[in-house]
Amino acid sequence: MLGGILLMVLFFVASIPMLQIMKRGKPWFQLGMMKNLYWFHCLFCVFYYVFQIFSRSDSQEYFLRPQMAYANWMSAYDTGTPFIDFVSYPFINYLGFSFEMMYALFAWLGYWGFVFFYVYIKENLKYKHKLYGIDLIGLLIFLPNMHFWTVSLGKGSIIFFGLGMAMYGLSQLKTRKIALILGLLVVYHVRPHVFLFMAVGIVVGLFTGRQKVPLWQKLFVLGASVGAMVLLYDKIMAFSKIDGDNVLESFNQFSASRSYELSKNAGSGIDISNYPLVLKLFTFWFRPLFVDASGPMGLVVSIENTLYLYLAFQLCQKGFIKFFRKGSALLKTSAVTFLATSFALSGTMSNMGIIIRQKSMIMYFLLFVVLSFMDYKKHLQIMKRQRRAMQAQEEAEPPVKEIKLAVAVKS
Repeated sequence: MLGGILLMVLFFVASIPMLQIMKRGKPWFQLGMMKNLYWFHCLFCVFYYVFQIFSRSDSQEYFLRPQMAYANWMSAYDTGTPFIDFVSYPFINYLGFSFEMMYALFAWLGYWGFVFFYVYIKENLKYKHKLYGIDLIGLLIFLPNMHFWTVSLGKGSIIFFGLGMAMYGLSQLKTRKIALILGLLVVYHVRPHVFLFMAVGIVVGLFTGRQKVPLWQKLFVLGASVGAMVLLYDKIMAFSKIDGDNVLESFNQFSASRSYELSKNAGSGIDISNYPLVLKLFTFWFRPLFVDASGPMGLVVSIENTLYLYLAFQLCQKGFIKFFRKGSALLKTSAVTFLATSFALSGTMSNMGIIIRQKSMIMYFLLFVVLSFMDYKKHLQIMKRQRRAMQAQEEAEPPVKEIKLAVAVKS
């Protein structure tokens, strides 16, 4: 336990100069809030550590397996679960990290996922947005459930780190290509199918977004994405247990079997296999709500889901279709990634706990779309007020020609 606490302190000290470097040229970057976010995240690391003591968690297996299941470090290399073992192996077997120290390490990676998403969102918005006087972006990066599932030794923290880094790199592609590539590599190794959705989203965004992207950047991303998908297609299909020659039918079969397996977990299963698609998506995005919440954690998640529901409802307002059609590459990348991942996962999830955990990695994509639309509406409102002010000023002040004529008459 002491080793984990000391490592948290060391990671905090190491993070400060990194945050200061990231702050350069970004007057809106709140260094103090990022420091508070670190300790808030660590608090949930402690909560999850205590939680896994009294409840079954995959974290224990992720700690034990690198010590017993592999002959050497490279034998652990693979996608999915083995990749977590591969990352953990040198820290556990070479550096002697304890279970608590591994928690601190993975929590630190999860924390940087929040930092990357924070920068990605803030630097692509023009205005501040508040909800009942509270800064909305600050509120969203402190949502408890998002932190609870990104602190433990496992896939949640590291894929969140990879997703955040990829979007951080894509936000300023000219100077952050390495961050984009590294982030996508992490996503691929943890969840290859999510990498596929992101690659498609990035290509769609760059070729349909409104901002002018240099042709060589478009060709570079297109070539890299197509090349990666061709090379990794069989690997992704095998990971997802989908027959590459009959994708639709095999995916439906996999979804049905996966949904049944997850629903067998007593007390947390919900049968959504017969739900229509819209209801499956609603369940994946916004449940549990207060009517089906169980326990204190369910109530906390219900509060967050109510906030998600309120924000998503903003997209139903007039002007969204026009806004999206003319939207940026980042907007369309976020939307495609969010929708594609949601369609894929909503058909395979029937365990409420897994639904809550899985959706945490993609909800910031939806929130970016919502905030971008709110930014667009606020810009229209400001422009409208400015036009009205100019019209009022013109009506209040007589034209210059009329003033000169009046002076001439008097003289």
